[in-house]
Amino acid sequence: MTGDTATNRQILLDHLPQGRLDESSFRAQEVARPEPGPGQVLVRTRYLSIDAANRAWMQGATYRDALAGGDVMAGGSLSEVVTSNDAVTLNEAGLVPGDIVESDHGWQEWAAVPAKRLTKVDVRGELSHHMSVLGVTGLTAYVGLLQIGRPVAGETVLVSAAAGAVGNVVVQLARIAGCKVIGVAGSPEKCAWLVDELGCDAAVSYREPSFFKALKAVCPDGVDVYFDNTGGTILGAALSLMNLGGRIVCCGVVSQYDTSNPEPGPRGVPGLIVTKRLRVEGFIVMDGWDDHPERCTEATDALADGSLKAFEDVVEGLDAAPGALVDLRAGGNVGKRLVHVS
Repeated sequence: MTGDTATNRQILLDHLPQGRLDESSFRAQEVARPEPGPGQVLVRTRYLSIDAANRAWMQGATYRDALAGGDVMAGGSLSEVVTSNDAVTLNEAGLVPGDIVESDHGWQEWAAVPAKRLTKVDVRGELSHHMSVLGVTGLTAYVGLLQIGRPVAGETVLVSAAAGAVGNVVVQLARIAGCKVIGVAGSPEKCAWLVDELGCDAAVSYREPSFFKALKAVCPDGVDVYFDNTGGTILGAALSLMNLGGRIVCCGVVSQYDTSNPEPGPRGVPGLIVTKRLRVEGFIVMDGWDDHPERCTEATDALADGSLKAFEDVVEGLDAAPGALVDLRAGGNVGKRLVHVS
């Protein structure tokens, strides 16, 4: 571990961004290390999760409270239990010093968190995997694709942001299910990675001038399941290619997070949804939280037999978090973006 254990370094959201996010929206500060109060546990951050949703939280129209200027930047973490103000709190929570827990205390080195808000992690292999394929990211892919998309062997599954944290797991799960998998990404290099490394049957860059034509060419039999991480023009293209009775899984709208003027909904709504008898369903990961232990076991087994791989993009140091998020928004990551804090 590094740093002064008597102080707590934090990254604050200095002000709400207007338009495209950049690092000037953040500032660092050092305060005294917190002391746990009644019912609280002192934890030290090991890893931070960097997600497109971090940007959405600044807009307020999400499943959590909106952020405001001066707040510690929100974000999930894997942290290590250090101590509590009394042994009873630790005992009631089933925790001991050294345990690893999931928390949501944001971008800071230390936090005093109510014990009831901590989830103990049964560490299996690499710790970082519990923020990617074994954590919320992997669970998101499982819930969205398997419970909502319900792919059947031989069907065509289309995945946007396919080289990203959730997208790469969705691609792998669709392949395991015996589907033809088409990925959409933002560069020729990522498209090549999707085919060569991840096993997509084809991949198309949404930046191609003739994107729809290229996408249609690799989906000659149409699309049965579309896993949507982006919204916008990619969703519009997918709607036109969906087969009768197709399923659209709405996971995120990353194309709209960095603008103060979101695009209107795609053409074909509700027309194509009606005529093609499509099922369009949104979800958040908490919808499948009760299944997390079972899904974690499935993913652990799949990692062990090689049918599933963990792709992680790790950045070092808390101060790197703002740049890591800005770069992620620009498409700079492949796989799950993490910050290793301590």
